Amino acid sequence: METIEYRAAAAGHSVDAAGWLAEFDTGFAAIAGRFGRVEPRRQARAFLLGLLSDVDSRSCWQLAEQAGDGSPHAMQRLLGEAVWDADTVRDDVRGYVVDALGDPGAVLILDDTGDLKKGSHTIGTQRHYTGTAGRIENAQIAVYLAYAAPGGSTLIDREVYLPKAWTDDPGRCATAGVPDDVPFATKITLARRMLARALDAGVPAAWATADEFYGGDRHLRRDLQAHGVGYVLAVAKSHRVTARPDLGPVRADRLAAALPTRAWNRLSAGPGSKGERYYDWAWITITPPADETNGHHWLLIRRRISDGELAFYRCWSPHPVPLRALVTVAGTRWNVETCFQTGKRIGLDEPQVRRWDSWYRHTTLVMLAHAILTVIAAHERGNHDQALIPLTFNEIRRLFAQLIANTIHPIHHRLRWSWWRRQHQARARTSHYRRRGHTTHQPAST
Repeated sequence: METIEYRAAAAGHSVDAAGWLAEFDTGFAAIAGRFGRVEPRRQARAFLLGLLSDVDSRSCWQLAEQAGDGSPHAMQRLLGEAVWDADTVRDDVRGYVVDALGDPGAVLILDDTGDLKKGSHTIGTQRHYTGTAGRIENAQIAVYLAYAAPGGSTLIDREVYLPKAWTDDPGRCATAGVPDDVPFATKITLARRMLARALDAGVPAAWATADEFYGGDRHLRRDLQAHGVGYVLAVAKSHRVTARPDLGPVRADRLAAALPTRAWNRLSAGPGSKGERYYDWAWITITPPADETNGHHWLLIRRRISDGELAFYRCWSPHPVPLRALVTVAGTRWNVETCFQTGKRIGLDEPQVRRWDSWYRHTTLVMLAHAILTVIAAHERGNHDQALIPLTFNEIRRLFAQLIANTIHPIHHRLRWSWWRRQHQARARTSHYRRRGHTTHQPAST
């Protein structure tokens, strides 16, 4: 029988697969105590390994087949009926991330992402604008909080967004298992809750950042000031700030237009896939509102070198910082996009569930799987061969699947699953025809 050590050696002695499995077990140990019975605990471990395998999709059917189960029922029970609290597991995931990657200079990043859906029964689904499609589509939107530290970036909190079309319809909410005490909350309200949870829990971070949808909210900015966390929050070009008390609030783009050439500094916002991301930057000290007089306030302006396009950020720090520090935080915001891209490769956008609890359970387990790979990548950066680039998250995901997560099953297991799927699909087709008033087999045309 092939061992992990044998398969790693076949890869060229460059992969510590046994160490990766040990890190996986460390990550799972952080949540294992939340499952009171051994059966859901084992199923949760199998679920995580399935997320990190090479299955075509992360549905309960495919994860169950990968785990060696005879049907998807055990995986479905894990997400639906088993007794465990996704929010306490979320806190454990956050604790695992802080223990492995925590840094006092870390950045908290807020953002949301949409997943395209069919029908109207999946929790939170309605027609929204979503950047995933770049247009208005039937989608489910969720808000996330990411943690970006020198060791890596990963997701530490999540909230599904329920539009008013849902919260104003108690029957619809009840069908989807939404608790009775869940009112309508804007995406910004959800974001503020997640920030408060992280900061109240003592998550080490010096900064927060977000796009202009969140950056324009004064309450979110004041939350961060109250916690002493600096911010670099994108704002619209029409956002008004006071650079001179005698002139009052002025649009950000008008202030930028009046800047002299010497005000601009060419700095990198951090490394990208094609090298350093250079822009021209300028900053202006601004006068805060009367109830925000503590700390230091700036308007940060970014100018793209190729075409002069401008972007604006409202910034605050409890103590003086150089321009380069604000630029670095502004550049860190893109890390959450990377988290979404890599997270969706292990099932972040594939919660093939409809109900409230099931969505939170699936998403929380995906967050743990993502965190484990991120921690492994952080360890590998200090151990790589100098002739090669360090192992990336995506390369580790591929190798983890081949060396650890993928399992070999006998032919009869695969054939049994083929029979099971076809039987289930036949029953579903028959039920569909009956609802439509059709017979299962249409007569041949003459």
